[in-house]
Amino acid sequence: MKVLGINAIFHDPAAALVIDGETVAAAEEERFSRRKHGKRPVPFSAWELPEQAARWCLGVAGLEPSQLDAVGYSFDPELAKPAEEMGLGDPWDYLRRMYAEAAPRFLATALPGLDPADVHYVPHHVAHAASAGLATPLGSNDVLVLDGRGESASHLAGQYDDSGALKVLAAQELPHSLGLMYEDMTQHLGFLRSSDEYKVMAMASYGRPRFVDVIRSAVYATGDGGFRTEPVDWASLAPARRPGEEWTGDHADLAASVQQRLEEVLVELAGWLRANTGGSTLTMAGGVALNCVANTVIAQHSGYDRVWIQPAAGDAGTALGSALHLAQRNGDGVRPMRGADLGRSWTDAELEEQLTTAKLPYERPADVAETAAECLAGNGLVAWFHGRSEYGPRALGYRSLLAHPGHLENISRLNDVKGREQFRPVAPMVRAERAAELFSRGPLPSPYMLFTHDVSAEWRDRVPAAVHVDGTARIQTVDESDHPLMARVLNSFELRTGLPVLINTSLNTAGRPMVDSPRDALECFGSTPVDMLVLGPFVVRRPV
Repeated sequence: MKVLGINAIFHDPAAALVIDGETVAAAEEERFSRRKHGKRPVPFSAWELPEQAARWCLGVAGLEPSQLDAVGYSFDPELAKPAEEMGLGDPWDYLRRMYAEAAPRFLATALPGLDPADVHYVPHHVAHAASAGLATPLGSNDVLVLDGRGESASHLAGQYDDSGALKVLAAQELPHSLGLMYEDMTQHLGFLRSSDEYKVMAMASYGRPRFVDVIRSAVYATGDGGFRTEPVDWASLAPARRPGEEWTGDHADLAASVQQRLEEVLVELAGWLRANTGGSTLTMAGGVALNCVANTVIAQHSGYDRVWIQPAAGDAGTALGSALHLAQRNGDGVRPMRGADLGRSWTDAELEEQLTTAKLPYERPADVAETAAECLAGNGLVAWFHGRSEYGPRALGYRSLLAHPGHLENISRLNDVKGREQFRPVAPMVRAERAAELFSRGPLPSPYMLFTHDVSAEWRDRVPAAVHVDGTARIQTVDESDHPLMARVLNSFELRTGLPVLINTSLNTAGRPMVDSPRDALECFGSTPVDMLVLGPFVVRRPV
């Protein structure tokens, strides 16, 4: 079957294409539109269709819309209850359901030749579950989905058997939502809700969880696979912070308290699921599964032997999940996703044409990995653009900004380049076979940067830019068989410095989506003090 998956309902509109059970392409619309999370200044803009991403996915396979067997849309309006019935103050709820009901017609207009009858609704949390449980290389698994909200729930706990069939064991109805609770607190702390939750996770490391007992009385697991999130008066714990204001210890303590309580409840939910299945493998999806600190706590304390999280665990991943779900339901043998590099790429000739058009001096070195490593060893910053772009919010060595880990000032240097808050950490990448020497506690391998690890004491002074204030790092392990060029960069850098680690952060500036096209890369290089741009096999150097 040829199945296109679509997410276009809350945020992060995206498209994914699955052919005969294999994931062929997947991309977020923001990479094309350059609007982060698909958001315009008005709330309902997040409902935009991923028209450009969908057309690109079809183009990868040389397909016309009329050749598709099915389109999965990751929201079922028939399952959505009115907002007032769910206890939500959501003024856009009615329009959202109307939009979803009209989605087949909208898609047929955006993709001429598509039959609206071929569009099938996939429940939001089923799509999340499939994006992990059917995409994992680990076989049969338990699956835990947690996010802000779906149609009328915020959580799903279930199990995938060897045939790929999902058995749902628990679901939590709204208004109780761990994701919405975290969003509320994010907004209270002066950040953008449903966007900046990862900033709160970073801030939590600077605080003490001194409000956790208050939060425990309002946020708790119920012992039956569900939970409650009663309203919390955040202002009674820490004053509201306006965007751009300096944060205080109270703000950090609130972040730490909510983060700890989230971790505790997640461990209880995962433990309940394992007790009811006896499973050894847990997969996770939903926006809460992007909380890498909590993921490590789950891996440590839930009792599961293995925890696997899909790299686009947020709503963008439901595009892939809806396609996989329909493929499996219709008898295709669904195969695991091969990696996160599922987005756009360009030929060497196309890249060179862009450089020529830009009238930039460039070179084509004999070994671009060696050239980049030499610059990095000299403490240069390297903008790295190579291969297919990543699906999901993490830069994984395809659209990355790289730096030397041995200079502490590179944390503030990179944050200045990107125009973001100085309390934010940057992440190390390390060859998979070396990871256990430097990092402990978190699961290994960790190819998608979705867990935190303790940095070994003997390495903290050697790679200070890789170490967060609490002694941890959100690492990416690089397997040579999956990512040979980046493994060569790491090898070459270690030969020059003795350090098997590089700093890797996303190639973008604050408020902008990750660089995706050569033009994006050239614009980013031109507007930031980066020393070298690697564009495929080509190198552009900053004039001295």
